[in-house]
Amino acid sequence: MTNSAQHRIRNLQGNHACALAAVAAGCRFYAGYPITPSSEVAERMAAELPRVGGTFIQMEDEIASMGAVLGASIGGIKAMTATSGPGFSLKQENLGYAMGAEIPCVVINVMRGGPSTGMPTRPAQGDVMQARWGSHGDTVVIALVPASVAEIYSQTVRAFNLSEQLRVPVIVLIDEIIGHLVETVEIPASDTLVVTGRKWASGPAEDFKPYAINGSDIPAMPRPGAGYRTHITGLTHAEDGFPTQDPAVVARVMTRLLGKLDHHRDLIDCYETVACDDAEILIVAYGITARSAHRAVHQARAQGLAAGLFRPVTLWPFPEQALRSVTRCAQAVLVPEMNGGQLCWEVDRICAGTPVSRLNRIDGESITPDQIQQRIIELAEHAGH
Repeated sequence: MTNSAQHRIRNLQGNHACALAAVAAGCRFYAGYPITPSSEVAERMAAELPRVGGTFIQMEDEIASMGAVLGASIGGIKAMTATSGPGFSLKQENLGYAMGAEIPCVVINVMRGGPSTGMPTRPAQGDVMQARWGSHGDTVVIALVPASVAEIYSQTVRAFNLSEQLRVPVIVLIDEIIGHLVETVEIPASDTLVVTGRKWASGPAEDFKPYAINGSDIPAMPRPGAGYRTHITGLTHAEDGFPTQDPAVVARVMTRLLGKLDHHRDLIDCYETVACDDAEILIVAYGITARSAHRAVHQARAQGLAAGLFRPVTLWPFPEQALRSVTRCAQAVLVPEMNGGQLCWEVDRICAGTPVSRLNRIDGESITPDQIQQRIIELAEHAGH
């Protein structure tokens, strides 16, 4: 069979799977700056993009690389960058620009220990809240958290689809462990991969407004060279793209901007449940920690403990309705994280009335299944009293 007619089985490192998925999703521009532990993404993109007529450029820093990505996207090209914690911090101003101006782009963040330069070669999950609230003001962003090399591939493709469909930056948060892990991956055949593009403007050019509210909360983008005049600014703008401080106009435009993701949760929300139907002790975990939690749940079940796992794949916006639906039997919720405690605050808000406990590691080591299982036992004993 031809390559397009069959799936390919590959042994891939997570970061390499990310790069291959980006190219398969139609990414044709990459701008970035090397930073551990994400550098393999850039290295692979430098090799792959020229083969498909794409462009790779190493910029002078992370700020410039994010700006270049936005420029390429405005020019009609699917664009991406990759970084880690310190570089992610530098990208925040331009990420805010992308959120306000609704510029599609994908940012890969292979997380490492922090704060500051922290532990460049050690794993952590410390950028969870930065992904949601890193930029200033009220913002809209999607963040995905894969838990395997295969899922890095599928969620990178999905990141481009969501970004283009919803005109929003999409962040893929990858644990250092999974980014450097080598696993067997089944790569979808090119003719079976679902790849979507952006909605281009149509109709009379003289009537075009780049941020028009005309029955769709996702405005069409002007295709470069097609004759549609547009004005792009980081200032709060009216439907014609030009700055405004008129309260009525600002309220109308910002309401659409901040509400557009809520109207498309059927596209955005993604999660996995394991043994949640009767779970009395519910684990909420993501990324590499979810793999330990998955094992711990099976170990606990073997001991007669009713444990379950809720694993968000879409981290932001958080799939809170789904989490509420699986906590109906829960007597306690445990949130294991490789940070000082970040997602637990969101889980506590969602699971109001159900005790939420933490299990944190901040020493550059992953949380083990045995550590999670021990906490399950402790929580079950406490609930029994």
